[in-house]
Amino acid sequence: MADMSDEKSLLLNHLKQFTSPTAFSTIAAGLETPDRTLRRWLSKLVEQGLIEASGERKGRRYHYAFQGSLVQEPLISEPLVHDLLILEDSAEYNATTASSNLSSVFSAVSQQVINQVRAPLYERRPCTYRYEWLERYQPNATFYLNAEERNQLHEIGQRLNVGMPAGTYAKQIFNRLLIDLSYHSSRLEGNTYSLAETEKLLLQGMSADDKIDADKVMILNHKDAINFLVEGVNRLDTLDERNGEENVRTMHYLLAEGLVPNGCAGIIRNDGVRITSSTYIPMEGQQRLEQQLQLIINKAAAINDPFEQSLFLLIHIAYLQAFIDVNKRTARLSANIPLVRNNLSPLSFIDLDKDDYASAMIACYELNNERPMVELFIRSYLRSCEHYSVVVDAMGIDTLRVRYRGKRRRLISEVVSGLLVGTAIQKCIESFSKKEVPTEHREKFIADVQQDLENLEPFNIAGMGISKEELLSWKAKQ
Repeated sequence: MADMSDEKSLLLNHLKQFTSPTAFSTIAAGLETPDRTLRRWLSKLVEQGLIEASGERKGRRYHYAFQGSLVQEPLISEPLVHDLLILEDSAEYNATTASSNLSSVFSAVSQQVINQVRAPLYERRPCTYRYEWLERYQPNATFYLNAEERNQLHEIGQRLNVGMPAGTYAKQIFNRLLIDLSYHSSRLEGNTYSLAETEKLLLQGMSADDKIDADKVMILNHKDAINFLVEGVNRLDTLDERNGEENVRTMHYLLAEGLVPNGCAGIIRNDGVRITSSTYIPMEGQQRLEQQLQLIINKAAAINDPFEQSLFLLIHIAYLQAFIDVNKRTARLSANIPLVRNNLSPLSFIDLDKDDYASAMIACYELNNERPMVELFIRSYLRSCEHYSVVVDAMGIDTLRVRYRGKRRRLISEVVSGLLVGTAIQKCIESFSKKEVPTEHREKFIADVQQDLENLEPFNIAGMGISKEELLSWKAKQ
């Protein structure tokens, strides 16, 4: 930097990547400008009202007037680039970050945020719950996931979604989901059970003798909560105003029973809580917490996109800290509600580093910056999809057959009860298929019907609405 008039925009662009008041040492990192010159230029920008400053001496912090990292998407379908990612294409951004020692998990911009929350506690400002962060979020206008990210998640998440009844896919992979989600969610809380030990406990009821009781209870509680999530998916009929809060509280009750004081599982807390390794002090007051949880549920219910809804729940249930403990576990299970309901691949938090997850959560707590959590969410979801795709292939699940089970049985009932034979069967099948089955699935549907008719016996007519006598009469006419 040679002259302030020439370099003002460059310095301002550099400051835009910091989404909260930032120390001089952090701003100077990666810049070649002498400290004295940089301090002088920062002072001039403050005088001109282009940036804000607070604190004195070592506590001095500078802040570009940028409010959060929410993306407000226009109603028209124009391409949109996330505000925080614009810097990645700029020459000055590449020059100042190329030599940084960045984690491969986070983007350069998110790593800057992570560095802030990994600074010593005495360098970070105490903060409490900010109502305005939730207020600024407008469902289906504001997005944590930009359009490209949502499209990517839908593309990979819907590879296995063929319109089956709600929860069908999760039920098909239930044992694997039960083990993975229980293990990884518990691991993020410091649970010491290995994946093999978790599987043995959940499927065989056998625990490792050298493990502490709390770890065993944590995993078994996950089993109950995941059962509720998958088997009770129709009770979780969206997170509406009537049922939403009750569902979240039930999830907490199942996850927390035996791990919190008696009478606290599923109950909105009336005591204060503190967050380890964070300056964030959650709000207090049972009535205030209940009201805010209901606002979160209401906003979540209004979100159309299931991935955006999932991420919103993951962030804001944990941020509120409505319960005495087990808030993040409740958030992780709640985040799966929209995914299970829409037969999308569930999120098992596979391959997430515990420290990365904790830091991304603290960025939400202290900075109201969701971007690091967004990146972890996407990364882990893609890994979950890869994993469950292999599981489905190994199990040989015929998703189209499951999808059209009801229609196939109805058609077979028409053929048998109508005593159709020969070309009459073929005409009936073709007519039914044209009315009831999309073109791209019709050939497979017809083949399944023909195979079922060939193998129809008294033991496999249950649910078809035909009697054994009708079946025998039809077979006699063949």
